[in-house]
Amino acid sequence: MFKYIIAPLALLLFFSNSTTAEAQIFKKKKTENSNKKGGDKDEKIKPYDKVITKEATTDQGLFNVHMVKDDHFYEIPDSLFNREMLMVSRISKTATGIGFGGGKINTQVLRWEKKPKKVLLRVVSHDIYAADSLPIHEAVVNSNFEPVLYAFDIKAFKKDSVHPATVIQVNDFFEKDVPALGMPDGYRENYKVSRLDEPRSYIESLKSYPLNVEARHVKTYLAKESPSNGSLGSISIEINNSMILLPREPMKRRYFDERVGWFTSGQTDYGLDVQESKTVTYLDRWRLEVKDEDLEKFKRGELVEPKKQIVYYIDRATPKKWVPFIKQGIEDWQVAFEEAGFKNAIIAKDPPSVEEDPEWSPEDVRYSVVRYLASPIPNANGPHVSDPRSGEILESDINWYHNVMTLLRNWFFVQTAAINDEARGIAFKDEIMGRLIRFVSAHEVGHTLGLPHNMGSSVAYPVDSLRSVSFTKKYGAAPSIMDYARFNYIAQPEDGDVALMPDIGIYDKYAIKWGYKPILNTSAEDEEKVLDQWILEHAGDPLYRFGHQQVGDVVDPSSQTEDLGDDAIKASAYGIQNLKRIVPNLITWTQEDGKTYKDLEKLYEQVIAQFNRYMGHVSNNIGGVYEHHKTYDQAGPVYTAVSKEHQENCLSFLQEQLFATPEWLLDQNIFNKVQYSGFVEDVRKMQVRTLNNILSLGKLQRLIENETANGAEAYTLVEMMKNLRDGVWSELRNGKTIDTYRRNLQKAHVDRLEFLMTTENQNKQPDFGGYQKSTVVNTSQSDIRSVARAELSNLQRNIKGAISRTRDAMSKYHLQDVEKRIDLILNPR
Repeated sequence: MFKYIIAPLALLLFFSNSTTAEAQIFKKKKTENSNKKGGDKDEKIKPYDKVITKEATTDQGLFNVHMVKDDHFYEIPDSLFNREMLMVSRISKTATGIGFGGGKINTQVLRWEKKPKKVLLRVVSHDIYAADSLPIHEAVVNSNFEPVLYAFDIKAFKKDSVHPATVIQVNDFFEKDVPALGMPDGYRENYKVSRLDEPRSYIESLKSYPLNVEARHVKTYLAKESPSNGSLGSISIEINNSMILLPREPMKRRYFDERVGWFTSGQTDYGLDVQESKTVTYLDRWRLEVKDEDLEKFKRGELVEPKKQIVYYIDRATPKKWVPFIKQGIEDWQVAFEEAGFKNAIIAKDPPSVEEDPEWSPEDVRYSVVRYLASPIPNANGPHVSDPRSGEILESDINWYHNVMTLLRNWFFVQTAAINDEARGIAFKDEIMGRLIRFVSAHEVGHTLGLPHNMGSSVAYPVDSLRSVSFTKKYGAAPSIMDYARFNYIAQPEDGDVALMPDIGIYDKYAIKWGYKPILNTSAEDEEKVLDQWILEHAGDPLYRFGHQQVGDVVDPSSQTEDLGDDAIKASAYGIQNLKRIVPNLITWTQEDGKTYKDLEKLYEQVIAQFNRYMGHVSNNIGGVYEHHKTYDQAGPVYTAVSKEHQENCLSFLQEQLFATPEWLLDQNIFNKVQYSGFVEDVRKMQVRTLNNILSLGKLQRLIENETANGAEAYTLVEMMKNLRDGVWSELRNGKTIDTYRRNLQKAHVDRLEFLMTTENQNKQPDFGGYQKSTVVNTSQSDIRSVARAELSNLQRNIKGAISRTRDAMSKYHLQDVEKRIDLILNPR
């Protein structure tokens, strides 16, 4: 404003002796400039009806949202200023190649703040905290100043004695490049985005509901490396921003314990009576409370209905025949909530019809919806939105992609077709597919209740128990439906009518009780003693164990995805027996007159993938370390190395089942119908995948550490390397012909040893809350490189001795070539 006052004053002084005409010209130019957009007059706060005119289209809700021609306005009730709101940003539609929509890209707590001529949108952080009654609270506030995300000019006031409000225009907020609302930095880096192209960016819709405001806007970015339509040099995405009013009174927290798996929120609390700042972590969970009139019943152990049920609506777009099965999957969790003292705690409903309620929408935060998406993505997921102050889950939408049925068909076929007539074929009966849909529905609902994957669940069952009809009918295929136990691939044809999949199991009921059962008349801090006691009641019982999902290096072989039972060797052997029954029948079970062999090809690929899973389950025991979380009031170690005997047996199993060419898998009658070439490469990839897994840096380093700690009780790196070499190169001892598959495997072994000789250090990786485990390896100073060099030298010596004994020409050429390769590795020139 000083520019507009001082500059004209200086000019008037300069022209003080000028003519009146000149002064009039200056006044005229000033008036014209002030009438332009952005001038003083345009920036003045106008009467309400001059901004929100009769032409306005209005959507009423938390904020009244107005559209006047191309201008969009929020009318913010004054009562909502300084209330905290959660903004969740998602990519709702993407360009081909970027990935499916629906995933959260940003979550922030915001606060609207009113100034005389501005409305500020501030970012509120709950990462650090101290109670306002404590002296340190002031220091926390001073170090946690709330940044301004955006500043809006006030356009008008609604002068209402009951509901006064303030009007702001939001066009620029959504149409310009506000980073918190736009494409994430990772996407920008990957696709080399230079800037937002504003003429091709616009607001798609603004809608208001009683507790939330939804904004959809299309952003177009100039990008040098667009994943699709590269000739355009740009990427367009649609982003959905949900702004949700947080409860005035946060829910009482329940603090996290790593011995029970849970999705969580957290903050650093500087107000605790400890000598360092401490991060407190609490559960994400629904607010389930006992009605006042039912408190005595609850105390007596009677089941009561909660004040507010968890309700899921089934998307109107869902095919009618699948609706009952999705509903069953939702309400299957009622038995778990009964352990927490509630009946009918979770229910499924049909949404009202358009005629019954034209305003009903799945975007309304009051409704949690299973949303059916016409998408080729073979998946389903169950995200949720929670209050970062308390962990209270506010709503959840399960995304159900149409092609999840393809995924179910593939799993059920390859894991059960050997023993199950209903799994044979390309299309299942509706009741069979419906049961599979119910299974996935229950699994995804578990995520929305706060439960992560429990990959350590299925190891609780002895392998042979999964062949028992009585056991599996009672307990299912795993103690938790949150494991990736999938279907019972262990059962054999002679075992009878065994259960083929998990249900809501013992662990699920225990976890829901632990997370949801009200502990009356206690603080969140005092609850921890009770919660600890509930865990100790089942300490050491594998049925109640939580095992983290692992990405990257699998350290704990008892907590793997897609596995079953307590012995990977035995379980995989049963699984392979069933695959051997499936392969000869693949053509018969997929045939249909007039169709091509595409389905045969897909299901044969599923057989290969399942075989690879078995090899991974076994190979991850080599260099494996079991993890059983404990506290000081529990005896025994948290981490225990896999026994020497079991590791040796695992390597022997891999030598027999994989490294000795799996001839049963190589069906030329299938190959000549689905591919003109490639089966040799398929086998090579299978073998190299497992070989490289065994010879990964983390596993080798853990072998060294285990030997260092446990001496003769450990399976040493030298022993493992020798056993591997003896199996992979067994032909050297007798001059036998080395077939194509084995030659590929042997070259891969040399390549991997070269990798160990030359690779860079392996550094500590972020653990992402325990999901990603990594072992630090300094390769140049580790024994790994020494042993790799010794292995190459031993191998070179053995090869030289075998060349003269080898009569087959291709085998001889192969050995001569490999010997030269080793020489170049050991003596680089």
